Amino acid sequence: MKNKSLFLRLKEQFYERNRLSFSMAACVSLLTGFGGIIVSWILKSLIDTASGVPGAISLRENLLIVAAFVLLMVLLGMLDYAFKPAFIRKAMTQYKDFAFRKLTEKSISSFRDESTAAYLSALTNDATSVEANYLSSLMSLFTKLVMFFGSVALMLWYSPVLTAVAVGVTLLPLAASLLAGSRLETAEKRVSGQNREFTAALTDCLNGFSVVKSFRAEKEIFRLFAGYNRALENEKLGKGRIQALIGMIGSLAGMAAQFGVFIAGAYLALSGQGMTAGTILMFVNLMNFMIQPAADLPGLLAGRKAAMGLIRKLADELEKNTEAAGTEEIGALSREIRLENVSFRYDEEKDVLHGLNAVFRAGGAYAVVGASGSGKSTLLNLLTSPGLKYEGSILLDGKELRSIRAEALYELISVIQQNVFVFNASIRDNVTMFREFPVEVLDDVIRRAHLDGLIAERGENTLCGENGKGLSGGEKQRISIARSLLKKSSVLLADEATAALDARTAWQVSNDILDLTGITRIVVTHSLEENLLRRYDGILVLKDGQVTEAGTFEELMAEKGYFHALFTVAQ
Repeated sequence: MKNKSLFLRLKEQFYERNRLSFSMAACVSLLTGFGGIIVSWILKSLIDTASGVPGAISLRENLLIVAAFVLLMVLLGMLDYAFKPAFIRKAMTQYKDFAFRKLTEKSISSFRDESTAAYLSALTNDATSVEANYLSSLMSLFTKLVMFFGSVALMLWYSPVLTAVAVGVTLLPLAASLLAGSRLETAEKRVSGQNREFTAALTDCLNGFSVVKSFRAEKEIFRLFAGYNRALENEKLGKGRIQALIGMIGSLAGMAAQFGVFIAGAYLALSGQGMTAGTILMFVNLMNFMIQPAADLPGLLAGRKAAMGLIRKLADELEKNTEAAGTEEIGALSREIRLENVSFRYDEEKDVLHGLNAVFRAGGAYAVVGASGSGKSTLLNLLTSPGLKYEGSILLDGKELRSIRAEALYELISVIQQNVFVFNASIRDNVTMFREFPVEVLDDVIRRAHLDGLIAERGENTLCGENGKGLSGGEKQRISIARSLLKKSSVLLADEATAALDARTAWQVSNDILDLTGITRIVVTHSLEENLLRRYDGILVLKDGQVTEAGTFEELMAEKGYFHALFTVAQ
């Protein structure tokens, strides 16, 4: 039911606060459908006038009708120019805005396990397909329906017998198009799925460019890219062939139908049943406006159905992996974070964390150390992901993590990752995350994060470049620290924040974190430098997902246990 609800809400975005433009565009499309019918009648009238058919109107009256018709079509063209693009622009803007807003409502744990390629495809190629096959074709559908039923009505007025013949032969292209059109939705879905795979592969190739060059794997990565590229283009080829088949069948059947009506009309005229040359020509011309909608309608409906499938697929992605949300509020951490007998596994095979117990006092600085795979990063992930299914208790000032509202948790905790994401915006915007803050507050944060030197040198409006390529690793880490301070988080988690930095910069950034006051800091680190380790209020030592030792640097060294061995090897 949730999927259906979100699906309907996505569809509603096309028309919300957009009904005037839609109504005007739809009216123009309906009236445009009468244009071809009027042209057919004008041709009949001109030919009957030229042939001297009794009762035909004068040439002057015909010219006045033609002039009025041209003015009407110019007016409709101007209205179409004004309203149809405006309707589609707002419809697609609202559709993508709503989808992205729903995406940002996902929790970190929900999004962490998903493929970004699904959303890249949904908001780019799929959105283009929805625009073409649903919004644009909707107006075309209105026009073609008016053409079809208007043509039948005018034909019935002049000759019910010939109309019966026309309707009979029109069934041929309609049946042919229906047979081919039913395959279009399946082809559209295959193209969308393959485009998702292609987007994911391309993203990997670009993100891993330095690795490719380092290992001289250009030929191998090209083969990988080319394979996905060919697969996508092959699916598009299949879709294109189906569309071409529909068009070809429609054209051939349409020509056969027109010849049939012309022959039947000629027979009625020769047999003296009051059929004029103008009427026969009008019928032949009107056949275009019966056959074309009949031939195009299955394709339009199949395209519309395919577009609905893409919208439903996006709704499914947006609803995927959402966890039950907590409801409790929590303010700044005032006492402690306590883990009691916490166990966690990513699958059913083995615990990543097992029976873990730890206490982090508010305002303190704690290091989490251990060998690779010991569960250090998993521990930090648990603290930011209330939706992960762990055993035991994680208590923040006595409140169970599962029960805390996700948004409140994100206000409480900030995370500094090894790879800090930086937008291609100014240094100031990257610190403030595009929000406004008082100048004195921002200046204080910049000073505490030791960004004042960078801003003095380059200016706060300097662009950082794509993913911060204009900044060093240490500068990006300081931006991340400044963000956390500006957010007034009372807990700062650093997950191997200095792993990618050179030794001097890593020491400076670690020192900057330890210099912070009034904030609880939990730092996962691989760097075992004595001068820094002595500054932590406590060190948690993990091995195979369990806490083997805990204490200050002096206490752990005096025990001469596992930490002592780790530290000694690292020197």
